[in-house]
Amino acid sequence: MRILMMGGTRFIGVYLTKILVKQGHEVVLFNRGNQPAPIEGIQQIHGDRTSAEQLKEQLSSERFDAIFDNNGRELSDTQPLAEIFKDRIQHFVYMSSAGVYLKSDQMPHKEGDPVDPKSRHKGKHETEAYLATQGLPFTAIRPTYIYGPQNYNDLEAWFFDRIVRDRPIPIPGNGQHITQLGHCADLAAAMAKVLGKGLAIGQIYNVSGDRYVTFDGLARACIEAAGKSPDSLKIVHYDPKQFDFGKRKAFPMRVQHFFADVTKAKTELKWQPEFDLISGLKDSFHHDYLASGRDKAEIDFSVDDMILQA
Repeated sequence: MRILMMGGTRFIGVYLTKILVKQGHEVVLFNRGNQPAPIEGIQQIHGDRTSAEQLKEQLSSERFDAIFDNNGRELSDTQPLAEIFKDRIQHFVYMSSAGVYLKSDQMPHKEGDPVDPKSRHKGKHETEAYLATQGLPFTAIRPTYIYGPQNYNDLEAWFFDRIVRDRPIPIPGNGQHITQLGHCADLAAAMAKVLGKGLAIGQIYNVSGDRYVTFDGLARACIEAAGKSPDSLKIVHYDPKQFDFGKRKAFPMRVQHFFADVTKAKTELKWQPEFDLISGLKDSFHHDYLASGRDKAEIDFSVDDMILQA
């Protein structure tokens, strides 16, 4: 297939591009050109995806069998792309988010659960709904927290920053909120398995790790991945309502239970995560955190200090 990859030079797009090229597909990247391509010599079209005019100008004459829209956040990001290729593609794979689900007493989240119209990810669900009404052969992927090498969001690195420097880890609440992480390579593998599958058309799939973990458990998993003694781990629990952090972020995850059932993806796509949490965190720690020199970087711990002093 000839495939258009929106983005393709950061995090998930890098993994997915490599998988698709290895499978023999012709992949064309559309991005701003600010990052190096993951594969030397791969075709790239440079432009701003937020400009409908640029998309139309640069893509209208192109022909693709499939599109992976990895970085559309709002409907306005994806709608021009969908309009250009309506009735011209076999598959439109959209990267949504499990963050669209409405907070619920019944967990884990399943694909048919209600969505939150006030969610900060509401643009993702609006895009899913739009693609469905347009009759596009689309599939939506809803990951929970994504981690792994090249992660540009402070998630596992937030824990590693404190562990390698022997600092306490401040965790909001009692540390028993349950969450879920999915390795970037596993997410990319699931997305590649969607491609060309007729049964996946019009479907939504939760994709993440197949185990859940508490906040405290994640801290312990990170210290194990970093090769340090669990006895050296010091967790400090606090009530976030007692602090005014302003716009600063005190913790990298939402303080609520947040995990999704991935049975549908495993069953229908014949997909299975390769990484368990510990092996995935080790991969991130050794091949990204240490490799990038972040263990020696200067980190701002002022928010931590505010919590610890209290």
